[in-house]
Amino acid sequence: MSTPHSSSTSSAPHRASPPQIPQSLTLAAPTASSASPSSSSASGMRDAAEDDSDSPPSQMSEDDPGGGGDRWEPDLRGGNGGGRWAPPDQVLENVLESVLQFLTAARDRNAASLVCRSWYRAEAQTRRELFIGNCYAVAPRRAVERFGGLRSVVLKGKPRFADFSLVPYGWGAYVSPWVAALGPAYPRLERICLKRMTVSDEDLTLVAKSFPLFRELSLVCCDGFSTYGLADIAKCCRHLRVLDLIEDYVEDEEDELVDWISKFPESNTSLESLVFDCVSVPFNFEALEALVARSPALRRLRVNHHVSVEQLRRLMARAPQLTHFGTGAFRSEAAPGGGLSVTELATSFAASRSLTCLSGFRDVNPEYLPAIYPVCARLTSLNFSFASLTAEELKPVIRNCVNLRTFWVLDTVGDEGLQAVAETCSDLRELRVFPLDASEDSEGSVSDVGLQAISEGCRKLESILYFCQRMTNAAVIAMSKNCPDLVVFRLCIMGRHRPDRITGQPMDDGFGAIVMNCKKLTRLSVSGLLTDKAFAYIGEYGKLIKTLSVAFAGNSDMSLQYIFEGCTKLQKLEVRDSPFSDKGLLSGLNYFYNMRFLWMNSCRLTMRGCKDVAQQMQNLVVEVIKDHPDDEGEAEIVDKLYLYRSLAGPRNDAPPFVTLL
Repeated sequence: MSTPHSSSTSSAPHRASPPQIPQSLTLAAPTASSASPSSSSASGMRDAAEDDSDSPPSQMSEDDPGGGGDRWEPDLRGGNGGGRWAPPDQVLENVLESVLQFLTAARDRNAASLVCRSWYRAEAQTRRELFIGNCYAVAPRRAVERFGGLRSVVLKGKPRFADFSLVPYGWGAYVSPWVAALGPAYPRLERICLKRMTVSDEDLTLVAKSFPLFRELSLVCCDGFSTYGLADIAKCCRHLRVLDLIEDYVEDEEDELVDWISKFPESNTSLESLVFDCVSVPFNFEALEALVARSPALRRLRVNHHVSVEQLRRLMARAPQLTHFGTGAFRSEAAPGGGLSVTELATSFAASRSLTCLSGFRDVNPEYLPAIYPVCARLTSLNFSFASLTAEELKPVIRNCVNLRTFWVLDTVGDEGLQAVAETCSDLRELRVFPLDASEDSEGSVSDVGLQAISEGCRKLESILYFCQRMTNAAVIAMSKNCPDLVVFRLCIMGRHRPDRITGQPMDDGFGAIVMNCKKLTRLSVSGLLTDKAFAYIGEYGKLIKTLSVAFAGNSDMSLQYIFEGCTKLQKLEVRDSPFSDKGLLSGLNYFYNMRFLWMNSCRLTMRGCKDVAQQMQNLVVEVIKDHPDDEGEAEIVDKLYLYRSLAGPRNDAPPFVTLL
């Protein structure tokens, strides 16, 4: 189960859209006049205008026509030589590289790299952004050798169930070997985004010193670093535009704090996004205020709970251009009767005419909520996932938010609060309802009543995450019919094996209706009392599902078999506390190579079954993880199984409680 958190979408610096591809740059019938050299940069692409008459013909292309001689290649950089004779295959590669520079979608680039060797190499030389969904799937050295001119790297580490404290501390996902490899290879690297990685202060220091043009650092759900490392990033990255710290665990003691905000140089005026609401320690507010004042390009600012409404008003006065604002505590630190008035705060919000996204409210005083009324009509995103609001406190706010497209909230608003959302927010596209108490035996304040109201009022909904304790098939079926454009449906019934609260029947028909009627569905989370029938529905109709999460569900191994055989696009499968055994695991042998990973937790797997998978699928990494790291010896019953494909083979940094089969 996910915990309440603020929006994790980071805003990259604005980049101009690429120019249209000239008509002359086509792959069909390349001619001498249409061939242009690739740009001369530190990316590692060959420079077609380089004056090196002794260079041998290129051996990269396997599409040599074999019939003609060399072609004249003009020197487009204005050199005195005017050009040189180039082999036909090199001319073709130069044209190909010029064309591939306009190919930006990762899926398209991956497809292009599979055409032939010359396309593979040309794509590698022109790729600027690299995404690796599992840091253990490929060795850093291999990535560096293939891609010569990267500007942006995105790395993911631990399995997603780490968010639920199901991955033991010290499991791995260390970013150190990646930073050590990226530094010498990419001196022009501008952006690093890390998710669920272990990042040390030394890693941040190395990043700060290795990339002189570094502009963007995003750390999402990471741990291991402190304000010491942040200070080095602020001090050394003089071109920094984005520093986003989202749901990280910052390891700081009160007596070891570093005044990292004041380390931003006086000359830094290019900051566009600063997010540090997860950094729980105090900071130098005066330094932040000065930084905001000298950053006219700043559009996104999210501060932590140490900021009062009085300080909030000062920041808003310094940055009226903000579009995304995280409010911090949203209460006054002054003595009773001496704090900022609601009218004064409302005046500040009214002056912020660019605001479209609000979050924060980490220790909210509901009396100040009317202060945001002036911006509500402009808001497209509102995050109340840290504010324990009642329906009565929410309704006056939400009824002003007529243009809302994204809304995150705690379940304390109840079904009544969700009904108010449904009545007002007809354009809503994403809804997340988090639990105040995520325990299995909690009462829960929202139910099928709220879900059905949302489905009737928010028919453009595309993504929903809904935690509850009580649900009915009728409400889920209504959601499937009223919101056919759903791409993400995550229903988390927190109690184990909860049936339809009215009929007492399994929730099979509800989830079956979701996969039948929502033709665009790519992500699904199921829970509650479910039988094999529900998984048969998912396997038959969930043809586009890429990510499937299963909790407390299923009644035999046939459930897994239905999934493996039916969900042909499945990439990520997460299973916890379900009655699946070795038989169900082995039914996926023909499908694991097409998946990114499989995670199974607290099921009925044995060490023998896991070893069978490892022996039959040698190119997969099979990890068996103990629930209690201090346990010695090899247990027959497996606590956790993590299976993933890797070009690098088993990792060399596994802790003692992880067994690599």
